[in-house]
Amino acid sequence: MTKGPVTVEKPDPLKRPLSDKEKRDQQKALKAELKGVYKKWVDEDVRWIITDQELQAFKSLSNDEERDQFIENFWLRRNPNPDSPENEFREEHYARIAYSNDHFAAGKPGWRTDRGHIYIAYGKPDNIDSHPSGGSYERPMEEGGGNTSTFPFEIWHYRYLAGIGDNIDIEFVDTCMCGDYHMTIDRSEKDALKHTPGAGATLYEQTGQSKQADRFSGGGLEQLGAGPLSSQNQSKQFDRLDRFAKLMAPPEIKFKDLESFMTTSKILTGPPFLFDVRTDYVKVTNDTILVPVTLQIKNGDITFTNKDGVAMGTVNILGRVSNLNHKAIQTFEDTVSVQVPSELLARKRADQSVYWKSLPLRPGLYKIDIVIKDVNNPDHIGRWQRSLNVPAYDDDRLASSSLILASSMERVPSKDIGAGNFIIGDTHITPRVPTGIGVPVTFHRAQNLNFWMQVYNLGIDEKSKQNGATIEYQILDVATNKSILETQELTSKTNPNADQVTIEKSLPLASLQPGKYKVNIKVNDGITKQQIAESAPFNVD
Repeated sequence: MTKGPVTVEKPDPLKRPLSDKEKRDQQKALKAELKGVYKKWVDEDVRWIITDQELQAFKSLSNDEERDQFIENFWLRRNPNPDSPENEFREEHYARIAYSNDHFAAGKPGWRTDRGHIYIAYGKPDNIDSHPSGGSYERPMEEGGGNTSTFPFEIWHYRYLAGIGDNIDIEFVDTCMCGDYHMTIDRSEKDALKHTPGAGATLYEQTGQSKQADRFSGGGLEQLGAGPLSSQNQSKQFDRLDRFAKLMAPPEIKFKDLESFMTTSKILTGPPFLFDVRTDYVKVTNDTILVPVTLQIKNGDITFTNKDGVAMGTVNILGRVSNLNHKAIQTFEDTVSVQVPSELLARKRADQSVYWKSLPLRPGLYKIDIVIKDVNNPDHIGRWQRSLNVPAYDDDRLASSSLILASSMERVPSKDIGAGNFIIGDTHITPRVPTGIGVPVTFHRAQNLNFWMQVYNLGIDEKSKQNGATIEYQILDVATNKSILETQELTSKTNPNADQVTIEKSLPLASLQPGKYKVNIKVNDGITKQQIAESAPFNVD
């Protein structure tokens, strides 16, 4: 019997099993495609605050249940008061989106504009220099000086932005005259006459020291014309780029593990990591008070590791200032590293490491939380909480800053004035930190006693235009209640025309016997007939 031809059925390519690689690619494509409310949440709601890591994690989720859980945790991580049923951060965030849509829309929703982006990410600026119609503009010297005409522009000023810095100016320019202000690094973008020959000349261009064409030949970030202070712009270009990059990035907490200790009542499992904190108050303006926060950590409490003859200890620091509504006002985070040769470690363990952070705050009542971690011993955690009562300095009331007793005190170069760690004004100050409330700081007889204080709102005589205050200094022996040193000075001799003076004194202690002492400072204002007094105890060993 003859059999007919055998027909072999070809496999359906749509039904064949997928390879492992094809399965992975298919799952990846499925996860990457977000739709509906989840796509809107990522693309619109949290576009300016979600980190790259969070976005990648969200896109890797495979079902709506996981996405809902992710969104809930996203807001919980940012809630300044996790124990509250209301999430203040989320409410504030959506209020900012609504405000941006109402005020910054320009042919597109306000949240998509640059001003909307910055407002949503960082909130309302402390002040705005607005030029909605552009027009005549007298350039500041750092922009070349001289008069020109501008497009509409705004400069937003923030006194402080966590992770970015102090005194942040952000410039927005409406070059299309259509209401769509864009953020710019180049301050010359607002110059409407920049490309008009012979118009809007800078000071140097007016005097023939440079040409308008020179603005376009430098190849830098900005096309500002040359002027008396323009030489400083080149050195600041990398700073401007760095600041721009930080502004465009979403805010991120570095030490998330420490944040859990700060925002919850999490129990410490290891031995407590003890540290001391000092807070001071220095007036900047009536609305801004500088609050230097100084942390002191004993090297003996830090865990060191030895490598190649070097002992290394590392401490992570996370701090947060909150208002009475538990809303985070400022957050700071940093790392302190201590390196010593291994053979000197035993001797250096008796020393102390000091960390300093300057916080600009408005007058009022706050809470400050600080958590530190010994990196080489992760269970070694320290936690510190206190209230901050930031004082108000009224114009008509004689007042002073904190009286700071310092380990060291010295003038800084002009380029460092007002910026950097341990710098107040033009002075580098390392405060001595007491080991407890009411506990005096200790100096050795071989050291100097350094003390610093500012006096505010001195009266000025209407006729002479001079002040007339007397400042008295005293070192008191607490045990005998006898004065060891008394002296005074007249502000009319040292700084006659100022309504604010800075007291900086450095006294050798070699002549003092070991014991308990006190610094007393009295200020008598002969013009306003007001008096103030400050004192600080210290020990000599």
